[in-house]
Amino acid sequence: MSEQTAPVVETSSGKVRGTTIEGVAAFKAVPYAAPPVGANRFLPPREAEPWRGVRDASAYAGRAPQTGLRAGTRPELETFSGAPDASPDSEDCLTLHVWSTGITDSVKRPVMVWLHGGAFSYGSANSERLRGSRLATRGDVVVVTVNHRLNIFGHLDLSDVGGADFVKSGNAGVLDLIAALHWVQTNIARFGGDPGNVTIFGESGGGGKVSTLLAMPAAVGLFHRAIIQSGAAVRLRAKERSLKLTELILRELGITTNVIDQLRTTSMHRLLSAIKPAERALGPSPYRLFDRYPFGPVVDGDVLPRQPFDPDASDIMRDIPIIIGDMKDETASFLAPDDLVWHRTLTEAGMIDRIHAIAGKDTDRVVDTYRRLYPGASPADRLIAATTDCNFRIRSLVLAQRRAATATAPVWMYAFNWETPVHDGKMKAPHAMDVPFTFDTIDLTNATDGSETAKRLAATMSGVWAAFARNGVPDHPSIPHWPAYRVPERATLILDAACRVENDPRGEARALWQDITGSR
Repeated sequence: MSEQTAPVVETSSGKVRGTTIEGVAAFKAVPYAAPPVGANRFLPPREAEPWRGVRDASAYAGRAPQTGLRAGTRPELETFSGAPDASPDSEDCLTLHVWSTGITDSVKRPVMVWLHGGAFSYGSANSERLRGSRLATRGDVVVVTVNHRLNIFGHLDLSDVGGADFVKSGNAGVLDLIAALHWVQTNIARFGGDPGNVTIFGESGGGGKVSTLLAMPAAVGLFHRAIIQSGAAVRLRAKERSLKLTELILRELGITTNVIDQLRTTSMHRLLSAIKPAERALGPSPYRLFDRYPFGPVVDGDVLPRQPFDPDASDIMRDIPIIIGDMKDETASFLAPDDLVWHRTLTEAGMIDRIHAIAGKDTDRVVDTYRRLYPGASPADRLIAATTDCNFRIRSLVLAQRRAATATAPVWMYAFNWETPVHDGKMKAPHAMDVPFTFDTIDLTNATDGSETAKRLAATMSGVWAAFARNGVPDHPSIPHWPAYRVPERATLILDAACRVENDPRGEARALWQDITGSR
């Protein structure tokens, strides 16, 4: 396929004309549902409206509204993950992108559907590090990346004030994902994909979306394997918490009458501006280490019948094999804006104060454990280790353990341990650095030194993920045999310069946080 070829595929809504990227057919901003604007704001997605002629699908379009919600970072890290997404905010955001090497042959390829990160609040599929051409080529798979509603637009629970039409509004954003997966079932064969072999995968909030779909009855039959990267969702919003946040949003907006009419006509930017004040007024969840999304899916007894993995694993998708894991130093990126952490000048007392804000009465246990486990580490590095374990790793471990205890399909656990040398190694192995390794796009970011080691690890991770998508088992020549996760062995693949399998790595820290959270 030449770079000049303009591939055309007919979808259920009409024909789309894409482009070619690195020899791969690419179709961008293809609608999978009708724009959720005007009278459709806050409602479940509706079927995409058909069009005549051939629709241009050669460029990204708008992303879900999110201005002002993404946390800031250090100036020197602005392009760490590659060029920032410059897409405009738009409520007309129910689109997806497709990459395929085989739109003209009869081969049925595995399909990999990526759900982007951003804590159900920000992010998009319109990023160069998510370019699907490399993964499509390396694994001979069809790659799909999805945009959908976020934050207040995807998760404002209007069930108490809007009547029957809005009973599912708190879950509109994940119902968008259901619509996208239905689009895949209907259309992906025309792009060379196999609708009977679909893997959903995502990082951070994207992993939370995968976790959520695993507990949704409406998702049954729409995918067949799942990968959760640094985003295990053990618990989601309880109904009373979602309704309280709605009450605070209405108070912030000054809306007391004609609630739905006023919300439908309030500007996009005014709605966005109400989010942070309302979230601050709501305060943290009583399950603060497990319930992470103020605006996110809500356990409503219908769309989400129960918590996904608490007190045990939902049995809705017990036959779906899962890969789950995280980064060794997740919070290095979140703590980077703090000069004391960045320059490693944080004092022991300062570190203890920050641990106390998380661990409370268990502070001494936590401080003593990490002092013993990392005897030569600075207070800043011990803070990164402790906050990584309690904010990310414990959720992955609990999900894997509860899933392995009841599922009929296996779970595999991994840990990404390779540390990037850029910025004098201060970032270590941080949150989201695995994304370009997953897509084999590290050269489109500034997250690595471009070394052969980094390139080999990107080839390994993308290759293993594609092998799992193809066969449901993560066997690949670049890694040793990877046993399924079971207690007490807790076999874990360590992704590093030399990949290896370890049983229960950092087991003492795991046991500590399982005890503190009561999740043994």
